[in-house]
Amino acid sequence: MIEDVAEEWAVRSASQPFQGRVTGVRSDEVLMPDGSYARRDYQTHPGSVAVLALDAQQRVLLVRQYRHPVRQRLWELPAGLLDVPGENPLHAAQRELFEEAYCKAGQWRVLVDIYTSPGGSNEALRIFLATDLAEAEGERYEAGGEEQEIETARVPVAELIERLLAGELHNPTLVTGTLALHAALTGAGPDALRPADAPWPARPFDLP
Repeated sequence: MIEDVAEEWAVRSASQPFQGRVTGVRSDEVLMPDGSYARRDYQTHPGSVAVLALDAQQRVLLVRQYRHPVRQRLWELPAGLLDVPGENPLHAAQRELFEEAYCKAGQWRVLVDIYTSPGGSNEALRIFLATDLAEAEGERYEAGGEEQEIETARVPVAELIERLLAGELHNPTLVTGTLALHAALTGAGPDALRPADAPWPARPFDLP
């Protein structure tokens, strides 16, 4: 069967030379198949969630904000960190949809689970499909930092695919989510997707 499996090679030593507010850097001495040891440096990350919100006109809700490491203002899906200990991933996704787009959804499914960069980070990301959209209720979230200048747009799925294949859109969560949505819409349909509370074996784990 073609599926990823859990496996853990022996670690002779481990250190964490840097720890920021949310993410850090870890350095492990890992036993290789030939008996030698190799150092593997990688980012430690609490994991994240994203929301592909699809409206009744088959348009995807996007947000655009500045991303300093790449010096670009990127179109993205609403997304956020799992930085609240013990928070349910679905609740985190619902929070991000509210905070970034002042929107709520009546139906939720799991669209796809990925590791964002498994050669250099342990970040696991779950992308939810949210449908039956409506404007949120209550006081709007008071944003800070880059989120103060968030823009929103709703773009048809076909146009999104055209633009990402043309190299005009670069956010990996948006690219992955859009292509997964297209596969679902042209395949068994959204109702065949996993429920919003489906198990998440790839979810971030505690490192020893």
